[in-house]
Amino acid sequence: MGMAVAGALALLAAGAAQAQSNVTIYGIIDTAVAHVDNTNANGDSVTRMASLTGSFPSRIGFRGTEDLGGGLSAIFTLESGFGPDTGTMGQGNRLFGRAANVGLKGKWGTLTLGRQVNMTYIAGLKADVLGPNLFAIGSIDPYLPNARSDNAIGYLGNFDGFVAGATYSFGRDTSSSGGPAATGCAGESPVDSKACRQVTALLGYEVKAFGINASFDKLHGNTGAGGGLTSSRNFDRRVTVNGYWMLGGTKLGAGVIDRKTDAATGITESTLAYLGVSHPVTPLLTFDAQVARKNVKSSGDDTDMAVARLTYYLSTRTAVYGALGLMENDGVAAIALDAGGTAGAGKPQRGIMAGIRHHF
Repeated sequence: MGMAVAGALALLAAGAAQAQSNVTIYGIIDTAVAHVDNTNANGDSVTRMASLTGSFPSRIGFRGTEDLGGGLSAIFTLESGFGPDTGTMGQGNRLFGRAANVGLKGKWGTLTLGRQVNMTYIAGLKADVLGPNLFAIGSIDPYLPNARSDNAIGYLGNFDGFVAGATYSFGRDTSSSGGPAATGCAGESPVDSKACRQVTALLGYEVKAFGINASFDKLHGNTGAGGGLTSSRNFDRRVTVNGYWMLGGTKLGAGVIDRKTDAATGITESTLAYLGVSHPVTPLLTFDAQVARKNVKSSGDDTDMAVARLTYYLSTRTAVYGALGLMENDGVAAIALDAGGTAGAGKPQRGIMAGIRHHF
């Protein structure tokens, strides 16, 4: 018996020795100073250091892989967001609010369990040339750059350019203070199987020269949830179509987000369309520009946005940038140009920003 146990332990030790594993620590520190006008009904201006994002939200993360053999790997991601203006943690003061998941990866794709970005987030990654910039479409719809799901099972696969993915969440957002996309809808209810459940899906074709995809996202509410989603009968649904085209080194990106919210306060429908270009002026200087329009159906409270940004790379890890932006609010719309900011109802808002970003 002793010999058998010793042999088994030796085999396990040999297998562990053959397994290849690594852990990477990475992050971004990005902050900017922005000035915007018409922040309230009096038309007052404000100058401040950005908290939610500059050109990218600041973060620190840990990513690990272990080679299990046969083309199969174990993976994990732990990623924490923070505000460089004060050093506070983001995403509702969560330790790993940007990501906390573990899974398996093989030729068949990637399967993950835990808090993770969902398909709405992934769908716009290549088409939205400004991404999570302080002035961008994330100011119009804050969910887009914050589309993450708690308690989620996720899958994503790429088969010779054909991309397919989905997430299913048993309860999308356990925090009511987790940033612009928080809903305080914990879910996992033993008495209501639909409460706070969320499903997202993506299908597309993406290669280096061009790509197009479509995504679907539906979140149900529950008692106490924000945004008027106070019952599992209430929902927030987005359908997106996104595409990009490469013309040499220049990228054109465009998309449409159709949204329908069935809340306790009523039904709201809107369409957000965007078009952008990213052009490398020189190997060290990139120009990005984007226009967008939000059309609220059966309402005059529409919004138009235009943003231009220049980024100069001091090195492969460090860049400085500046941007100009304009948000035009019609009717009583009060969408701020700067993510997380405020605007006077019906007032246009102009802004300028400059910042520095370092990757590590």
